[in-house]
Amino acid sequence: MKNQRQGGFRATYFIFAMMFLDNIGFVANMASMVLYFMYVMKFDLSGSATTTTNYLGATFILTLVGGFISDSYMTRLNTALVFGAIELMGYMLLIVQSHYQKLQPKPCAETESTCVHGSKALLFYTSICLVALGGGGIRGSIPALGADQFDQKDPKERKSLASFFNWFLLSITIGATLGVTFVVYVSTKVRWDIGFSISMCCAFLGLVFVALGKPFYRVRIPGDSPLLRVLEVLVVSVKNWRKELPSNSDELHEIRDRKAIRKGELIPHSVQFRFLDKAAIVPKGTDPQRWKVCTVTQVEEVKILARMMPILLSTILMNTCLAQLQTFSVQQGTLMDVNLGGFQVPPASIPVIPLVFMSLLIPVYEFMFVPLIRRITGHPNGITHLQRVGVGLVLSAISMGIAGLVEVKRKHELLHHNHKISLFWLSFHYAIFGIADMFTLVGLMEFFYSEAPVGMRSLSTSFSWMSLSIGYFLSSAFVGLINKVSRHLGKAPKGWLQGRDMNTNHVERFYWFLAILSVVNFVNYLFWANWYKYKNDDVAGDDEMLLRYGGRPNNGIDSFSTSLSFVSRPQGEFSSVVQEKGQEANK
Repeated sequence: MKNQRQGGFRATYFIFAMMFLDNIGFVANMASMVLYFMYVMKFDLSGSATTTTNYLGATFILTLVGGFISDSYMTRLNTALVFGAIELMGYMLLIVQSHYQKLQPKPCAETESTCVHGSKALLFYTSICLVALGGGGIRGSIPALGADQFDQKDPKERKSLASFFNWFLLSITIGATLGVTFVVYVSTKVRWDIGFSISMCCAFLGLVFVALGKPFYRVRIPGDSPLLRVLEVLVVSVKNWRKELPSNSDELHEIRDRKAIRKGELIPHSVQFRFLDKAAIVPKGTDPQRWKVCTVTQVEEVKILARMMPILLSTILMNTCLAQLQTFSVQQGTLMDVNLGGFQVPPASIPVIPLVFMSLLIPVYEFMFVPLIRRITGHPNGITHLQRVGVGLVLSAISMGIAGLVEVKRKHELLHHNHKISLFWLSFHYAIFGIADMFTLVGLMEFFYSEAPVGMRSLSTSFSWMSLSIGYFLSSAFVGLINKVSRHLGKAPKGWLQGRDMNTNHVERFYWFLAILSVVNFVNYLFWANWYKYKNDDVAGDDEMLLRYGGRPNNGIDSFSTSLSFVSRPQGEFSSVVQEKGQEANK
C-alpha cells in the first residue's frame, strides 16, 4: 500500500529547488568558462573553445557514473549528496586559483595554444575535473529520483510524469537565467573568485534542500548491476550462437512470478533482435544458472537499450550545435557593441535570451499546447516523446544557418564600416535554439525514463546527458578537423578557426557546415524514429503475461483506458492518425 505522505509533486518540490540552486552556478560556468580559459588561463581562441567543450563533455559523460551507481549500489538521493560534495571541493580549488595570481599562468608566445603548465596546470585540471565529476553525478541521479515519485502503473500519475519533466526543465531554466545574468556579471566584471564562491554557496544550499525532502521521497532500493545484466546477455547469446531457437517463444527461460508481473518487473517477448533470444535457451537436462542462461526479461532489457541507441546517436549533432553557442558565439559577443542604454552587458550573459524564452514557453506548452494537441492526437502528452525531439532537431538546423548569417553581417560591418553591431543580433539564433532545447531535452529525458527497464532508469535517463557529452566532444573534434582540412585544401596559412583574431577567421563557414549536417541528420532521425518499437510496459502488456502464465488480468475502467491508450500509439512516430477511442479514454 502506498504511503500517502510520500511521492507525488510534493516530493519533487525539493528536487526543483535543488536544480534551481545548483544550476545558478553550473550554467553560469557553462556560459563564461570559455572567457575564463581565454583571459585568465591564457588559452587561444580554439584552445579555449575546445577546453570548454571537453570540460562540458566530461561533465555530461560522467552522468553515466552517477546513473550506474544509483541503480546498483546507492539510493538516488545518497548518490546525489556524495557527488554534490565532490562538486563543492572542485569549486574550492577554482576559487583558490582564480584568487591568487601566482597560481595563474603568465602570457606566452602567440603560437602556443595554451600557457598553463606544471603545477598550475595540475591545479587547474584537478579543479575542473572535480566540478565535472560532481556535476555529472548529480545529473545522473536527480532526474530519476524525481521521476520515481510517480507510479507508471497509475494512469493519473503516469500522466503527471510528463509534467514533472517540464517543471524540472523550468527549474533548471530559471536558475540558469539568474546564473548567466548575475553570476556571469560578477565573474567577468568584478572577480572570478567571487563568481565561483557564489556558485559554490548555491550548490551547497541545493544539497541542503534535496536532503530535507528525504521523508517525502519514494525510495527505490538499488538492485543488480545493470551493466552486468547486459554483459551476461551478450556473453550467453554468443555462447549459444550455434543453437536453434524454439519455434514457440514460451519455451524460452522466464521466471513466471505473478507478483513480478504485477510490479512491472517482467517484460513480454518481442521479435526484434532475435539473435539475442539465444541467451534464454535452456540447455536440455540442466537447471538454469547465471551466466549459462538468461531470462526473457533480461534479454528484453538489452533489446530496449539497443532500440534506444539510434535515437541517442541521432541527437548528438544537435548538442554539437549547442556547444557553439557556449564557445564561438560568446567569443563573437566580445567583438560586438555590448551597451544597453548606460549598462554594459557581459557577452557571456547573452544565453539569457533563450533561457527567458524557455521560462515563458514551458508554462504555455504545459497549460495550452498539450491540452489542445491532446484533443487532436488523443495522446496523453499531446505529442509523443520522439515527435517532440524531432521538432527540436529541425529548429537547431535553422539556428545554425542564422548564426552564420549574423557572423557575416558582424564582420562586414566591422571590417568595411568600422562599426560594431549590437550584441543582441546574437539573440536570433540563441532564441531559436532555446526553443529547440525545450522540446528535445525534455522529450529525451522522458523517453529514456519511460522506456527503460525498472532497474536501469537512472542509467537510461543519463543517456540524454550522454548525448550532450558526445556532442561537446564531437565539437572539439570538428574544430581540430576543420582547421586541418581547411588549411590544407585552401592552402591558407591557418585554418578557418585558428588564431586569436576572430575577424580573420571563418566561423560562419563552420556554422553553415553544422547546419547542413543537421539537415542530413534529421532525415536519418526520421528513419529511426519510425523504426522504433515502444516497449510493452503498460497494463495491457501485464494482462497478456498474466493470461499466458495462468493468472487473471485486472478489470475496470483504468485497465480498459490504459489498454486503449496503448492501442492508440502509432508504430511510426511521425504518422498522424487520430485515435478516437483513445481520446475518449483520456477524457
